[in-house]
This record gives sequence, C-alpha cells and structure tokens, in this order.
Amino acid sequence: MVPAIPLAHKTRESERAQEIQRILGILHQWGIHTLGQLAALNPDELAVRLGTVAVKLWQRANGCSQRLLKLVLPPESFIESFEFENEIETVEPLLFMLRRFLQQLAIRLNAIYLVAKEIQLRITFSDKSHYERIFKIPQPTNNEEVLFRMLHTHLENFTSRHPILSVELEARPTRPARQQFGFFETALRDPAQLHETLARLIGLLGPDRVGRPVLEETHRPDAFRMEPFAWEMRDEPVQNDGGRIPLRRFRTRKSAAVLLDGKKPAHVRRATTNGVVVAQTGPYPLSGNWWDEQAWARMEWDVQVVDGTLLRCHVSEDGWEIDGIYD
Repeated sequence: MVPAIPLAHKTRESERAQEIQRILGILHQWGIHTLGQLAALNPDELAVRLGTVAVKLWQRANGCSQRLLKLVLPPESFIESFEFENEIETVEPLLFMLRRFLQQLAIRLNAIYLVAKEIQLRITFSDKSHYERIFKIPQPTNNEEVLFRMLHTHLENFTSRHPILSVELEARPTRPARQQFGFFETALRDPAQLHETLARLIGLLGPDRVGRPVLEETHRPDAFRMEPFAWEMRDEPVQNDGGRIPLRRFRTRKSAAVLLDGKKPAHVRRATTNGVVVAQTGPYPLSGNWWDEQAWARMEWDVQVVDGTLLRCHVSEDGWEIDGIYD
C-alpha cells in the first residue's frame, strides 16, 4: 500500500519547482545555458541576487552536494515461458515443459522463502488465439508433484482446434501459511488431495454437478443450485435441528394412486408401497411464480402406512406423486 502524501508537502514541492523554473529563466536571460557557465559564477554574488535555491543549484553543478542513493528493487515476476520450434498437437510435450517450469519456479520461490498461492496457465495457438486458466491452490505450496498433478488433471480432458505454438506459466507468490488451531479444531489432512479429487470429479461429471447445494429464494420444493465446494473452515455455530427426521427425496418423483376418505389420504398404492394410511398430517398448501408462466401450486401430505413407512406426497394438477421417504 502506497502511503498518502500530505497536502502541505505537495504544496511545498510545487512552490520549490516554480522557484527553480523562475531562477532558470533569469539565468537564461543572463546568457547562462550550460552547467559549466553556472559553475563559473561567484556563489556569494549568486546568493545575493537569486537566493539559497540558486546556491544549491550551483553546488550541484560543481559536484559539491551529496545525497544518499536509494536502491529500488523492481518487482520480481515468477513467469516461465517457451515457444516451440514446431507446433505440437499432443499433450505429452506440453506436460514435459510444464514440469520443467514448475521445477524452476519452485527453486526461485524457495530461495526467497515464498510459496505459490495460485498458478496461471497461458497457451497460445497457431491462429494467435489464447487459452488462460487460473488454478487456485487450497494450501499454498511449492511441491512440484502437487502442482503438476493439478495441471495434469486439467489437461487430461483439454482439447483444442489448433496446434499449440507456445506456453507460459506464472506463479503468484505468498508467504507460507501459519495457522494455529484451537484445542478441539483440526485441519484437512491433505487439502491438495481434496482439490485434486474435486478436479477429477469436475472433469468426469461437469462443473455444474460438483459442489454444495444451496437453496434458492423460493418455496418451490427441491429448488437449489450448486456452488463450488469450499474447503475453508468456517466459524459458524452448530444449529440444533430439534430432533427432526430427515427426508430422503427421490431424484425422480414416483407416481402413486391415493384413495381419499373425505379429503384425507386413506390408502396409498405404488410399486414398492401398498397399504392403508394409519396417520397423516396436512395438507400443506404451497404455490409460487403466480406472476409468470411458471406458476405452480400443490398440496403436500405426510402419511404413514400400515407397515410403518413414512412418506411425503403431494397432489397437483398432474395427480398424486411420492416425493420421498423419511429415514
């Protein structure tokens, strides 16, 4: 973070610059245009006529003033790149070069006691198009095998229409993490292995099928979305569920035939369950999206058949269906 410069300091610097420009203008009128001409002047007479700022300029011209040299270290970048002599169409040469990149980056990072928190892969194709991917490392590390497996897992299912012309790998450094847990807290045994397993699952199933379910802002049953899995520990209080029985919902609802006694379910018949209803609770009316074309409405019941099975079922304009079984 760059420290803020006080306004008064900026004002003084501006006034000093204006004073130097005024003095240079006077010197030019006197015919003084070079450092040698300025150095040949009498400093005492120069101080009388133009002040102390002109004397400092005279001292610089004569080499009398000294100041400390401030060394500025340029920001170090951890980038390795290579352009292939011949365009490649298979992944083996690419993986070979990436392993060499990781070895070099690990040596450079270890030399200054840093680790990689993420790596960025950049591939250039023969048609000058680019492919970029950032790999976030769950636990910053310089372990070559861990980083290489992360790249290898991603490139197993990687395809392109054009041959590869060049490749570039950049590591973004950070300091090694030092985390002290509480007495009853533990960390993941191997966060890198968990990340690798998730990457393989995403490669097999697709990114929209791996993660954690999050309920949508709606009353529609089974309305949820998948968010990327987070391996960070969260300081959230454990909520008491009040001893509720979990409902195991079916991915595909089961159609059923339900006989009514008045307006209550009295008998349920389906492929795996066929019996008299001995207890029921409900109905629970649910509806939503009444303002658009996706409007829906249903009446839900919790029923228990004679063999002890607890069911969640509902009736809508499509008839009766079984949503799930209580464990």
